[in-house]
Amino acid sequence: MSWRKLLTAITALAAMLVVTTASPPSYAREPQPLTTATPEQMGMSSARLELISAALKKEVADGKLPGAVVIVARKGKIVYSVATGFQDKGANKPMAADSIFRIYSMTKPLVSVAAMMLVEDGVIQLTDPVSKFLPAFKDMQVSVATTSADGKVTYSNVPAVRPITVQDLLRHTAGLAYAEITKNEPVKAAYVEAKFSQPGVHEFDSRSMTPAEQIERIAKVPLIHQPGTAWEYSMAVDILGRVVEAASGKRLSVFLDERLFKPLKMVDTSFWLPESKMPRLAQPLAVDPASGQKISVLDVSAEPGNDSGGAGALSTAMDYLRFGQMLLNGGELDGVRVMSRSTIKLMTSDHLGTRIATPMQPGELLLGTQGYTFGLGFMVRQGDGIAGVPGSAGEFMWAGYAGTFFWVDPEEEIVGVYMTQAPSPIRAYYRKMFKTLVYQSLVD
Repeated sequence: MSWRKLLTAITALAAMLVVTTASPPSYAREPQPLTTATPEQMGMSSARLELISAALKKEVADGKLPGAVVIVARKGKIVYSVATGFQDKGANKPMAADSIFRIYSMTKPLVSVAAMMLVEDGVIQLTDPVSKFLPAFKDMQVSVATTSADGKVTYSNVPAVRPITVQDLLRHTAGLAYAEITKNEPVKAAYVEAKFSQPGVHEFDSRSMTPAEQIERIAKVPLIHQPGTAWEYSMAVDILGRVVEAASGKRLSVFLDERLFKPLKMVDTSFWLPESKMPRLAQPLAVDPASGQKISVLDVSAEPGNDSGGAGALSTAMDYLRFGQMLLNGGELDGVRVMSRSTIKLMTSDHLGTRIATPMQPGELLLGTQGYTFGLGFMVRQGDGIAGVPGSAGEFMWAGYAGTFFWVDPEEEIVGVYMTQAPSPIRAYYRKMFKTLVYQSLVD
């Protein structure tokens, strides 16, 4: 065979292999730096993406939202971004691309990553009891409900069958609670008394106390479930933040700044704002139009007593996109690696299985739909179907009390970030709307 014929045969065989070989796993793809591209270059439609802006503008015009910033990236390229409405409607100040938002529970994925960095360092193991780092959690009690024949519910305390583990904190199976959510009345009352909730004043705000005070107060309150038996959204990641501090010997904000924010160039992500950045802080409407209730949000103008791992951070849409793209890339962004793809795979796998009860599924809490389980810091989609919103099996996400939302879809290579300051019972509606409008723009 001549060399020309041999070359032709090799080329043809290579082409066949390209066609027939399966795509590499999402986390094995070449990491992509964050630059911009046209939607069409990335398999999306510009015209269809503009429906996002149109929908948000209508909500702002109708007085339902103060404003929002959204960013969509696909295959490592930013394909769409828009700032709509008002950063501060009361001051008639328009929303800007670099407006800063209270992200509340979108702090949790950041702190979960911090904890897993310490797992990678060999300082923490997922099966470690929390009491190894925080001795106050060594002998916990569990509040158990008993219903009498006449329907009366009474509560009694029993010892925890096993210790709370670090994994329990990451997946919300520790038996801890949120006063704003739990149905266990004695525990709810104890959380309020301990200042973990101020009904009608501040929701999800315990930043006034020191880390030591937070640990001492919450460890005295009974758990609502035996550890490892039930998924219930809770203050677990606030306690995880205290574990990070104990294991690293550094304040949570300092650890995150050194290991995550600075390496990823998340220049506007922090736990409080200096005076120079306060003019960029987004504000909610004075009254929630859906509930008619006055809106109160965190005061972030001064250094907090503790860095709340569950609800205390601030960020911008671009900063959080950089975080999301790092996760999609398998732990690396712009040539800087902050964690291993194997760790991200572990974090975005199902950690509830069939043995852990889910009285309310994660997806029902976040999006008002089933179809999702929980990993280590993220809600994870179990299949293409079931969920009442477009997406792919394996996508992961979380959101915040003030309306913020993000997700990462490894199959479609999408990262979406939605930032607003609109704590409202209908915030799940906007999350689903944004997500649906992104997926309907796919044309490849």
